Amino acid sequence: MTQGGTARRRVLGAAVLAAGGTAVGLGAGPAAAAQGPHAGPAAEAVRTAAERTGGDGGGTGRGYRSLPVPTVIGHRGASGYRPEHTLGSYQLALDMGAHVIEQDLVPTKDGHLVCRHENEIGGTTDVADHPEFAGRRTTKTVDGVTITGWFTEDFTLAELKTLRAKERIPAVRQRNTLYDGRWAVPTFEEVLRWARREGRRRGREVWLHVETKHPTYFRSLGLGLEEPLAKLLRRYGRDRRDAPLFLQSFEPSSIQRLARLVDAPRVVLLSAANTRPWDFEQAGDPRTVADLVKPEGLAWIAGFAQGIGPTMDLILPRDAAGRLGTPTTLVADAHARRLVLHPYTARNENAFLAADFRKGTDPNAYGDAFAAFRRYFEQGIDGIFTDQPDTALLAAADFDGR
Repeated sequence: MTQGGTARRRVLGAAVLAAGGTAVGLGAGPAAAAQGPHAGPAAEAVRTAAERTGGDGGGTGRGYRSLPVPTVIGHRGASGYRPEHTLGSYQLALDMGAHVIEQDLVPTKDGHLVCRHENEIGGTTDVADHPEFAGRRTTKTVDGVTITGWFTEDFTLAELKTLRAKERIPAVRQRNTLYDGRWAVPTFEEVLRWARREGRRRGREVWLHVETKHPTYFRSLGLGLEEPLAKLLRRYGRDRRDAPLFLQSFEPSSIQRLARLVDAPRVVLLSAANTRPWDFEQAGDPRTVADLVKPEGLAWIAGFAQGIGPTMDLILPRDAAGRLGTPTTLVADAHARRLVLHPYTARNENAFLAADFRKGTDPNAYGDAFAAFRRYFEQGIDGIFTDQPDTALLAAADFDGR
């Protein structure tokens, strides 16, 4: 690393710490945080996608082509520091400077959309401590996987609001458990109101990355996700082509359905190469993810989506020893069809890093995340999901100033 990169990291680090330190609560925070994530050195160091690709940003200059490249997406908020999918996690990610904040949506029994990574909530709330809900514990098969626990579709919103969120992986992120019980499970409408409030305060729109979880499964229960989601997007003015929002799903049919309902940008998520989307399984479609990342598969996706969200292994495969191998042609192939790439998920801990970047033997200790980000950015990706937005922003500034 050059000395200039080191100096930039120190400046950005101080700014991030100042912002992050204000986000334990949900107050307005200091004036520096109110300036928004594009203020200061990080914004100056990161180019926009429009500058690199000539995109028109949906015709207004505010579309997804106007986002910085690489775009830093707060994965479930700042989930490396706060329990995921809470207003506290979203607020911290925004205060740190994340360009986009992610939400995963599942329904309640009475049809409200709430933010949880999974509909099973035993690991992310204190539901097990509520004797009145002991009888709700059950076993279900979701997308072919048998799961025992408590499920959002068995709770009304009023019941769900009596629960409190907690850290999903406390053995890895013990410090996050300090915030167990601090926040409730937010509805997506509450997040939309929060984003509108923060956008007005900061003088710019707050970008969201919204995933429909298990849409085929929920539609089979009479709890389709796409229609209520579209209704909320229209109500809050996020349904247009230049809306500050991405819609995403691992099920292409969900994205196709959303494309018929709203014009907001859409991303198809892609898991391991040998897997099949669950809607393909149900429909008897023999294609796997390996087929979808071929040029003809990408051309098909480009017919109804503006981007893909592949696992990083589809771009940089790992060998048997867990080290990064030869890059695939996925980035070039996707860009040839004008698809943006938002791969997932970058994390700082050794347990999640490729063997190339691990430090020491403690799986929960931080490895060389900056080197990992550099390798990812070198592939030409447009953005990345990360649990630690501050690290990603520093890495992006270093990379742009290389």
